[in-house]
This record gives sequence, C-alpha cells and structure tokens, in this order.
Amino acid sequence: MNKYIPILARCPLFSGISEEDLLRMLDCLGAKTETFDKKYTIFAEGSPAKYIGIVLSGKVQVEQTDYYGNRSILSMMGPSEVFAEAFACAEIPVLPVSVIASEACEIMYIECSHILYTCANNCGFHRQLIFNLMRDLAEKTISFHRRIDVTSKRTTREKLMAYLMHCAKAAGTDTFEIPFDRQALADYLEVDRSGLSTEIGKLTREGVIIADRKKFTLL
Repeated sequence: MNKYIPILARCPLFSGISEEDLLRMLDCLGAKTETFDKKYTIFAEGSPAKYIGIVLSGKVQVEQTDYYGNRSILSMMGPSEVFAEAFACAEIPVLPVSVIASEACEIMYIECSHILYTCANNCGFHRQLIFNLMRDLAEKTISFHRRIDVTSKRTTREKLMAYLMHCAKAAGTDTFEIPFDRQALADYLEVDRSGLSTEIGKLTREGVIIADRKKFTLL
C-alpha cells in the first residue's frame, strides 16, 4: 500500500489523517485494490451498493442507461477521487448506476460499513474519517445541483454555454480543458452529438468560443 500513499493523501476521504495513521487505517478498513482495462465495468447497475471506490490511477465515469439504451454520464473521476459513496452510505440494496473505466485504471475498494461503524480497536482516526465522508457527500450534492442547472436548460446551446461557464469559473480562467470527448460531453449534457457539434461550430464562427478538442476558450 505504500506506493499509493501520495495519491491517498490527496483524497478528500483521508484529509487531516497522517500518513502513518493512513497505513494502519487501510489495514483496519480491509482496503483492497484492483486493476481494470479501459471500458471495463467496475460496478454494474443492479450490483450490491456496499463499496466505496477510490481512483488510484486512470479515470472512471459514472453513467446511467435508460430503458431505450440512451446513456447519460453523471460524473467523471480521476486519481484521488471517490465514487459510489452516496449509494453505499444510503444502504440501498443495489446500485442505480454503472461505473465504467474510461481508461485503464487502478481502484481501491473499501466496504462502507467499515467506515460508518467503528471497529473493536476504537481507532482514533475514525471520527475524522466519518467527518470527511460527510463533507465529501455534501460537496457531491452541490456538484449534482450544478449539473441539474446545466441539463435543465432548454436548448443544446444553452446547456453547452452553461456547462462551459461553470468550467471557466471553476478553473479561474477563460481557457480550460474539460474531461469529456464530444460523445461523452453530449451524454453528460443529455443532447444529441451531431446537434452538439453543430452548436460548437456555430459558437466558434460567431466568435463566442474557441474549441480545440477538449480545450475551450470563452471569448
């Protein structure tokens, strides 16, 4: 586990916990790691919702598919980020979403019950861990509301510009990169890919944005 310490030290779940305590904690929590190839389904919709995942390398995306097979990307996570914690903490029986490896990745699993319920050792770091988990859930809730703000717009143009303005504000600059390719961006915005490409072309010709693959500039 030593090689993962620099990544885990940046993980919001372990904020305020020393590296020495972190090593003991991972053993106490029964943390396990696994490697996945690109496009592998890490957690499938309908599988038991009891594990929290932490990205050690690569990227994963959380997505949902409707009855007709239409995919909606809810979020994307990279190294040190946490996923599936809301479902595990809610103790719902099965996952309503899937988690897919968007590139080759390493994932750490922790059974949520090992975090929510203190162990027989009464480890001193447990209170901090639970506090961190609650803060992470609160931040994810805020992020979810931002996505609703974007996808609730009426047109593809409005959705795209709302998303790009959120990204620019988060980056603190007019030029930034997004985590999605065109198809994934369309799935995140819940719009048709061809319509999205058309709007990006229009906005570029109108001098509103500069678009270069995942890199955008708001003019």
